[in-house]
Amino acid sequence: MTSPAARGAASSTAGGAPRFVDLHSHSTASDGALAPEDVIARARSAGLTAVALTDHDTLAGIPAAREAGKRLGVRVVAGVELSAVDGDRELHLLGLHIARVDALEQELAAFREARHARAVRIVERLNKLAVPVTLDAILRESAGGAIGRPHIARAMVAGGWVRDQREAFDRFLGYGRPAFVAKRKLTVGDAVRLVHDSGGICVFAHPGQEGTRSKLEALRGLGLDGVEVRHPSHSTEDVARLLALADHLGLVPSGGSDWHGAAEGPRTLGAMQVPHEWLDRQDARVAERQKLAQTTA
Repeated sequence: MTSPAARGAASSTAGGAPRFVDLHSHSTASDGALAPEDVIARARSAGLTAVALTDHDTLAGIPAAREAGKRLGVRVVAGVELSAVDGDRELHLLGLHIARVDALEQELAAFREARHARAVRIVERLNKLAVPVTLDAILRESAGGAIGRPHIARAMVAGGWVRDQREAFDRFLGYGRPAFVAKRKLTVGDAVRLVHDSGGICVFAHPGQEGTRSKLEALRGLGLDGVEVRHPSHSTEDVARLLALADHLGLVPSGGSDWHGAAEGPRTLGAMQVPHEWLDRQDARVAERQKLAQTTA
């Protein structure tokens, strides 16, 4: 019997030319460097057949991305990246193939408001630490997108208070650092429900060593559909292990560069060479969920 991985290799080279996708990218709708339409243009330049736009807590970039996709011949998968709590740990989930974009965007508005309130508190802490960054400077960095710590770090770099974003996180913004403020908590179960109610599937993003069999089984019990196998933070061993676990547990594989605008290295758009067949398998899972929803309605 041919393994799913082998079928993926065959499908991805249909017609003799390899076909790759990237199912994890960010735009200026959250903390990426390029506008949604420019992300799609970059995907075309990279030779990708499809790209998922997965901004943090927002789908505001999807309409512009889809328009660009139609014009450039690149399939755009509507997605979002959510932070969720699992016990005392935080993990990231990707909602992919969102069908009801507007409905989910309304649900996520409260989380973006919480991001704004969090930024205000972080600014207050930084100011007490003799870092006079302002909320206005951070809002300029976010350019109307969902505010995240990278925007605060960029404003700190621009103001000359730190050398680079790494220093900003290491000294001030990282977990346990003096200006750290926890995000509003969303449980894994609630995150999965939001994604499923919006017609999408839910994928465990960049699990790394935390993607153990027991963890994936537990998350599958909460409705998890897939696992991000290929990611810049994963070793070759991680990729092989996660792909084997996904196949064994009936989870669909996913992968992407987690692109925020890098011009070189493993985090450039398309660098993970995610086979198109993985997208086919996700489409099949979406169809299964749609059929299930119809029979239980």
